[in-house]
Amino acid sequence: MSQTFDDISHQLKRRHRKSARLKWMSMGALGLAGLFLLWFFSDMLNKGLPAFQQAYVQAEMHYSEEASKDGRKAIDKALVPVVSRTEVRGIPLMLRNNPDMIGDRETRWLLANSQVDQYLKDHRHKLSGNEVATVDNLVESGQVALKFNRAFFTQGDSKIAESAGILSAVVGTVMTMIVTLAIAFPIGVMTAIYLEEFAPDNRFTQAIEININNLAAIPSILFGLLGLAIFINFFGVPRSSPLAGGMTLALMTLPVIIISTRTALRSVPDSIRHAAFGVGCSRWQVVRDHVLPLAMPGIMTGSIIGLAQAMGETAPLIIVGMVAFIPDVGASFTNAATVLPAQIFTWASEPDQAFVEKTAGGILVLLSILIFLNASAVVLRKKFERRW
Repeated sequence: MSQTFDDISHQLKRRHRKSARLKWMSMGALGLAGLFLLWFFSDMLNKGLPAFQQAYVQAEMHYSEEASKDGRKAIDKALVPVVSRTEVRGIPLMLRNNPDMIGDRETRWLLANSQVDQYLKDHRHKLSGNEVATVDNLVESGQVALKFNRAFFTQGDSKIAESAGILSAVVGTVMTMIVTLAIAFPIGVMTAIYLEEFAPDNRFTQAIEININNLAAIPSILFGLLGLAIFINFFGVPRSSPLAGGMTLALMTLPVIIISTRTALRSVPDSIRHAAFGVGCSRWQVVRDHVLPLAMPGIMTGSIIGLAQAMGETAPLIIVGMVAFIPDVGASFTNAATVLPAQIFTWASEPDQAFVEKTAGGILVLLSILIFLNASAVVLRKKFERRW
C-alpha cells in the first residue's frame, strides 16, 4: 500500500512539474510576443515620426515678369539650391493664374528639398560642403526650420520625395472600402441568415458550408486573380479603379462575414426562437424582430474586423492594378486610384532615403486606422450588448 501511495505521489509531482513548465513556457511565449510587438512599434515610431515634420525655407519672393517664365527668378539665388523643385515649378503657374501678383513682393515659407530635410534630421544626405554651410547659416538666422508636414496629408503621391503625400491613397482606400462594404455586408449577412435559419440540412447546404470555410483560408492573391479574370477581363470594369478593387476585396471578405454572422446567430438561445413561435410569429418575424437584434453585436464585430483585414491587403489590389502612380485624388469610383497599403508598397521600393521615413509614416497612419476600426468593433459590441 505504501508503494502505491509513493507511486501516486510521484505521479502527482510529475504532473505538477509539467503544469509548471507549461505555465512558464506559455508566459515566456507571451513575453516574447510582447517584446516583438514593442520592438516593432518602437522601430516604426522611430522611423515614422520624422515623416510628420518637414524642412521649410523662409524666402523673400519677388514676382517679376521673368518669374512667370522661370520660378527661380522669384527666389534669392542663394536659396534656389535648397528650395524644393515643386515650389519652383509652381511659381510660374501661380503667376499665370493670378497676373495681378506680378510686381508684388512677399515673404513666404517654401518647402525645402529632401536633402536639406534629411540633413536637419541628422539622416544620410547628399548635400555638398557649400550647401551644408548655406543651410547652417540659414538655421542660425532662423530662415530654415522643421515644421509640421502638411504636404504629407494634403497632397498625393509624387516622384519628388518632399512633396509626396497620402491624400490620394487615403481617398482611394475610403472609396474602395465603401464598395467592399456595400457588396460584402448585405450579401454576407443575408447568406448567413438563410443558411442558419431557413436552409434545410442536406448535402447541398453542407457542400456550401464546406466551400465557404475553404474560401476563408484561400490566399488573398488568388482573389486578386479571380477579380482580374471576372470583373476586369469579363465584365470590363475599369482597371485600377476603386470599383474593381472594392469588388475584389468583397469576394475576399464575404466568407469572413458569413462565418462571423452564422456564429453570432448560433449564439442566440433557442428559447428566444421558441418563445416567438409560441406567440404566433412567422419564421421571418422571429429572425427579423428577435434573433437578428440579439446577434447584431457579433455581426457588427465580425464585419468590421473583416473590413479592417481587407483594408490591410495589398496582394489582390496589385493584381487588379491599384499600384499605379496617382498624384491626384480620384473623382469617381471608376477613375484610377491607389490605396494606402499599395502606396506604402510603392514607397518602400523607392531608392531615395526620404521615402524610408514616408513608408514608416504611412504604416503608422494605416496602423492607427486599423486600431481605430478594431476599437470601434469592441465599442459597438458593448453598446449593442447593453441595448439588447
